[in-house]
Amino acid sequence: MSVWGKIIGGTAGFALGGPIGAILGVMVGGSLDRNAKRFKNTNQIPNQHKQSIFALSIVILSAKIAKADGHVTKDEIYAFKEKFKIPENEMQEVGKIFNEAKKSKDGYEQIANQVGSLFADNKLLLEELLNNLFYIAESDGNTSIKEVEILKSISYSFGLSENDFQRIFHSRLNIKNSDPYKILSVNRDDDDLTIRKRWIQLSKEHHPDNLVARGMPKEFIDQANDELSTINLAYDRIKEQRAIN
Repeated sequence: MSVWGKIIGGTAGFALGGPIGAILGVMVGGSLDRNAKRFKNTNQIPNQHKQSIFALSIVILSAKIAKADGHVTKDEIYAFKEKFKIPENEMQEVGKIFNEAKKSKDGYEQIANQVGSLFADNKLLLEELLNNLFYIAESDGNTSIKEVEILKSISYSFGLSENDFQRIFHSRLNIKNSDPYKILSVNRDDDDLTIRKRWIQLSKEHHPDNLVARGMPKEFIDQANDELSTINLAYDRIKEQRAIN
């Protein structure tokens, strides 16, 4: 069974509380275990449950972004289903969560604040969450200014810096519009060794094996591979510009 089929069972055992807990409560008919262990962050939660919380956060925040942007296109729904490898027999449950999230009274800010707090000890997963939310926003062929503003607000709720946001934002642009220095979060006047060390650091951090070990579901590996390729390409572009062997 994929992470999508375990998304409710993998999260209902934790007293998440807040707006996410409220959505889960509706999904299971208010039968959440009130004595479930409460966690302030993911530090002590087993990886298999982190994966469920990660996937649940993607579904709920995607729904909130779609609602805040004013509409949900067929392309966005198709991309969500196909690119995240949601099996047909599990799509109904994911769709119910998506629809319930759209109906909940809490906005994307409240959801993002809770997700940021929950993963406060796991910055890399928050970056991957934002990266995948960008991917959903792109699915209709055009990321609107409104969507970028929402995603930036979410990044701040996640506790990410402006440099963190710019790195992810530029990694999503095509090669002509992206800035390789921003993708690596380095300055143009940094020396070659500093830039190389930063490239090595990012390559290790965002390697799919490391991300899965930290709690990212395998269903999101494709996006992690794309991000790693972008990091490597950015360093290659800088080396070419600087004539570094």
